[in-house]
Amino acid sequence: MPSETHRSLTRLSRHFRVTGRDGFRLRAFSPDDTRDLQLKDRTDALLEESAEVMAQLQERLYAQDRWSVLLIFQAMDAAGKDGTIKHVMTGLNPRGCEAHSFKAPSSEELDHDFLWRTSNKLPRRGHIGIFNRSYYEEMLVVRVHPEILGRQQLPAELVTPRIWKERFEDVVSYERYLSRQGVVIRKFFLYVSPEEQRRRFLERIAEPDKHWKFSLGDLHEREFFDDYLAAYDDVIRHTASPFAPWYVVPADHKWFTRLVVASAVIEAIESVQPTFPTVDAKTLRQLKAAEAALLHEAQAAGLPRPGRTRAARPRRRRS
Repeated sequence: MPSETHRSLTRLSRHFRVTGRDGFRLRAFSPDDTRDLQLKDRTDALLEESAEVMAQLQERLYAQDRWSVLLIFQAMDAAGKDGTIKHVMTGLNPRGCEAHSFKAPSSEELDHDFLWRTSNKLPRRGHIGIFNRSYYEEMLVVRVHPEILGRQQLPAELVTPRIWKERFEDVVSYERYLSRQGVVIRKFFLYVSPEEQRRRFLERIAEPDKHWKFSLGDLHEREFFDDYLAAYDDVIRHTASPFAPWYVVPADHKWFTRLVVASAVIEAIESVQPTFPTVDAKTLRQLKAAEAALLHEAQAAGLPRPGRTRAARPRRRRS
């Protein structure tokens, strides 16, 4: 049974949820916000509770086989995407959960529209999909580095000053379409400050076990920190919606980041109220006949009659 503290934390993400463009400004959020919660020492225990709740919800989602959940994570370097995904989603059953990380597009991907490479990675019904970066890179890194746009082989007459607004419109329409097909979309911007990013970069350089996490490219991208913030401000303002909200998650304190994301994921799955499927009268009769046959078999073998237990809910067979 979740604790009272945990139940109150399930509402935590609402403070960082953005569902519309009117009045949104990124500067209204703070990367080091913790809502004055003194829960750092209890984070592990609370995440364990969250994992249990999430696992129960995932099982119902999987068994019901109607809705799917898509979680999109965007952030600048060292904001903690990988760690957040690892710590928050650790309790999910891999059978019904897939994570995909999107790097720089390949030549094949550049020969298709900008949504192509993510479209075939969408979660199946009953599954949870995690995108570590996504099609939003095409309105973030490509906007900060417009020379990348030149490598996308678009017809010249389509590359106009309106291209970013057009991509915003395309994404909103795409996410509306997905939501109408039963995909629950939640998008997370892990908002780290330049000061905290610097500290984490220095930590990676100082600790041999973290050298692999750092590259000179990260330092180069840091020079465009303000440009990225401006791009995120524009992207979130133009693509936030009630059916695909953004969460501007403070990322300077990893423990708080993880609690906010866990809260939002639980809310996302709960929003569709997944339930175990019920069986019809014919199937119920078949179950009782199977039970009788198994009990007769046990009796014939001289085995004690097992205690009466609640009949297990049948699961849909998967290939």
